[in-house]
Amino acid sequence: MTAGGGNQLISVHPDELKFILELEKPSYCDLKVVNNTEHHVAFKVKTTSPKKYFVRPNTGVVQPWDSCVIRVTLQAQREYPTDMQCKDKFLFQSTTVPPHTDVDELPPDTFNKDSSGKILEECKLRVVYVSPSTQENSEEEAKSSSQGPDANLALQRLKDERDEAIQQTEQLQKELVCTHSILQPALYI
Repeated sequence: MTAGGGNQLISVHPDELKFILELEKPSYCDLKVVNNTEHHVAFKVKTTSPKKYFVRPNTGVVQPWDSCVIRVTLQAQREYPTDMQCKDKFLFQSTTVPPHTDVDELPPDTFNKDSSGKILEECKLRVVYVSPSTQENSEEEAKSSSQGPDANLALQRLKDERDEAIQQTEQLQKELVCTHSILQPALYI
C-alpha cells in the first residue's frame, strides 16, 4: 500500500501529515482512506509517538470501493522543535476481511505479519510541521498563482462593469429626483 494511490488495497491522501504548529494549541490533519478493491478492508494506524497524537478512528473497516476520513490530532505543544523538524512517522496497515466484519470483531492477530496466507500491506507517512506564517504565505501564493493573467484581466473587467453600473444607478436616481420634483407641483394645481 502506498500513500496516494496505486493498485493496493487502500490508498491514503495526502501522502504526509502536515500540522500547523502553534504553541499551546492542538492542530489536526484529516486523511482520506480509500478502499481500491471489491473486498472489505480493515485498517489500523500506528505512530512512533502515540502520546503526542490522537487518531480517530485508529482502526476500522472500509466497505468495497468506499472511503473514510481519519482525523489525526497533534496535542498542544509547549515548545517548538529544533528547525521545525519532526521525526514522527505513521504506519497504516491494511488487510482484507470477510464481508460484514465489524471493527469490534477483528481478531487480535488481524494485523500480525506472521499469519500464514494473509496479505498485510503497510504504508508509512511522515509528519511535517508548518509555522502559521508559512501557511498564510503559501495560501496567498496559491491564490495569486492560480489566478494568472487571464483571471486578473477578467477580474478587472468585472470591477469596471460594476463601477459603470453604480454610475448608471446614481444617474438614474438623480433623474428620478428631478422628475419627481417637476411633477410634484403639477399635482397640486
